Amino acid sequence: MAVRIRLTRIGAKKQPAYRVVVTDSRSARDSRSIETIGHYNPRTEPVEFVVDAEKAKAWIAKGAQPSDTVARLLRASGVLPAAK
Repeated sequence: MAVRIRLTRIGAKKQPAYRVVVTDSRSARDSRSIETIGHYNPRTEPVEFVVDAEKAKAWIAKGAQPSDTVARLLRASGVLPAAK
């Protein structure tokens, strides 16, 4: 099973907020996930990004691939090393 760390949308119409979830890569965006490891709210100032760093590192060590957006957020928060 290919596992991804990605965002799933929550929130009202035109008021998006997101959960950072670990899920099967073949499943739909808002379908059932394996585990929720954080949340992201781009509408606040400053942007709110909270993630359990230990769980994220553990899933990445097990082979989970973060999506491009999640990888960028994890680098900005210091969970992943900065890209060259």
